Amino acid sequence: MEDDSLASATISRRELQDLVREQLQTLLEQSNLQGAKALLVPVQPVDIAEAIEELPSTMQAIAFRLLSKDEAIEVYEHLDSSIQQTLIEDFRRQEVRDIVGQMSPDDRARLFDELPAKVVTRMLAQLNREERQATALLLGYQPDTAGRIMTPEFIALKETWTAARTLEEIRKLAHMSETIYYLYVTNRSRQLTGVVSLRSLVVAQPDQLISDIMARDIVSVQTGTDQEEVASLTQRYDLLALPVVDYEHRLVGIVTVDDILDILQAETTEDIYQLGGVQTGDDSYFQTNLLTVARRRVVWLFVLLITNTGTSAVISSQEDILQEVVALAAFIPLLIGTGGNVGAQSSTVVIRGLNTDEIRIREGLRVIRREAIAGAFLGLMLGVVVTVWAFVLQGSVVVAGAVGASLVAISVLASVAGSSLPFLFMAIGFDPALMSAPFITTFVDVLGVLIYLNLARLILHL
Repeated sequence: MEDDSLASATISRRELQDLVREQLQTLLEQSNLQGAKALLVPVQPVDIAEAIEELPSTMQAIAFRLLSKDEAIEVYEHLDSSIQQTLIEDFRRQEVRDIVGQMSPDDRARLFDELPAKVVTRMLAQLNREERQATALLLGYQPDTAGRIMTPEFIALKETWTAARTLEEIRKLAHMSETIYYLYVTNRSRQLTGVVSLRSLVVAQPDQLISDIMARDIVSVQTGTDQEEVASLTQRYDLLALPVVDYEHRLVGIVTVDDILDILQAETTEDIYQLGGVQTGDDSYFQTNLLTVARRRVVWLFVLLITNTGTSAVISSQEDILQEVVALAAFIPLLIGTGGNVGAQSSTVVIRGLNTDEIRIREGLRVIRREAIAGAFLGLMLGVVVTVWAFVLQGSVVVAGAVGASLVAISVLASVAGSSLPFLFMAIGFDPALMSAPFITTFVDVLGVLIYLNLARLILHL
């Protein structure tokens, strides 16, 4: 009984966020600033940021000003870039300097990447020399690379240090580092030579040298490494942070797991949009101007519109058989719809497998053969049902047989097309996600109608 009461008393995180946002808005509408400030005290920064984002624009700056300086900096890093920019425009010069100056360099670089050039120039001028150098360092790398998302805030050790001295250094520098769970060892040229986990350091003897406890087999990336590969390596080796080196193997920064989570979310969102044939650019889809959204989406739709004329051409070329057996026309939508769905399923699993490195290009033939067999099984199972259904509707064994046999052939075709085209795209250097479900569906539609009507002609001896 106690467990039931506890379960009923527990509310979801989403419900808690909605409750905070509603209460915050009510208190602000009542001009009860002290009450609003007290409400936010026990709330996590990420939840405060989400609550502020959902407030009316006129209340966002007021709510943000209720936060303490330290909390405001952390909340600001979680806000959407459009709201960050709006708040900057509302703040005084000193407030901007206090907030932006205390942000971590990678988050600051991400903010500057979203702002207009004039605003960035003005804000860079307000930073001190060290902050400006750290941010300029990140902004000098190409977008979506390890250099652009790394933070230069890390603790570097020397091999000759003892464990006791290292712990003293950590106590001094921990507040300046993004993470202390991994500590990196460099030589006189600042080249990366090893890594020490905080666990290894804590259990080591005080007089033990770093060279004796560090690991020399290091997983690292270069500044120009694509961010998707950075995320893949971090996930593969179960790391909390990944060191970034330049082309002379000098340690210049680290990528932490919170940045990796952001990358994974962004890359997954991009792949999902591409699978749907939606070109999003670099902006959030739901914050982009509707005219821009329509212009980006219409490109794929024009391609599909043109390719769909192939289906019309096939049907027009087979008018004689459709006039002879009108009942055949009734099953065209069923067959091409099923074929498109089967192809979309195959393409989805193959594209996901390629993106997660579960399958490789060299395994293409094996995967395509497997999907072809799966398509045959699906076609047989669906074909039996459709044959019976076609006979019930039309009362013709010949028509029912043509429909069932066509569905088996179309299912195999769709599975092969859906699994092979992503491999083809990847082999020629394109993102396999570009082989979106709508494109494969259209491809299968054209060939599916051609197979169906020619197979019906053969069976009906027309």
